[in-house]
Amino acid sequence: MPQHDVIFAGFGGQGVLLMGKLLAHAGMYAGREVSWFPSYGPEMRGGTCNCTVIVSDGPVGSPVVQHPRAIVVLNLPSLDKFEPMVRPGGLICLNSSLIHRQVRRRDVQVIHVPANEIAIELKNPRGANMVALGAYLGATGAVPEAILEEVIRETFAAKPAVVEANLEAFRRGLALGRGAAVAQEVVA
Repeated sequence: MPQHDVIFAGFGGQGVLLMGKLLAHAGMYAGREVSWFPSYGPEMRGGTCNCTVIVSDGPVGSPVVQHPRAIVVLNLPSLDKFEPMVRPGGLICLNSSLIHRQVRRRDVQVIHVPANEIAIELKNPRGANMVALGAYLGATGAVPEAILEEVIRETFAAKPAVVEANLEAFRRGLALGRGAAVAQEVVA
């Protein structure tokens, strides 16, 4: 399995760092080499934050990725900042609930995920990050889905209602990501 590297980005409070931690833990549970590298401004909640996650079969040489294979962006400032960095042929998974401009690049795959709308529909307004994480995983297969679901269960074990709500949001995102990946294969 190839190396997967992704930057998750958005405002503080959107669960950006949590998405990265969940993916990194799932990678470890799958027996892969991982790196989770957070970055956030002094504002924290409401300020910008991002994290880089690498899941690899071999040793991770550096947690810093100049040209990631994928980005998952939850707000417009994050798309503006990270869109130019994605390597050609990479993936941009964007929260179309909050990002209303088109991606300017033509050499990347783009998945529009109405993460906030889906989360609200599921009566889990804080679950937009789980929808976006699911879409990324559905499109890339970076880690086995069942392992990431187990990490979600474990992370929120103290709050059973939150476990189920987050799993439902995650699964809705998975379906979107899988559909986008299949559509991309048909076009290619």
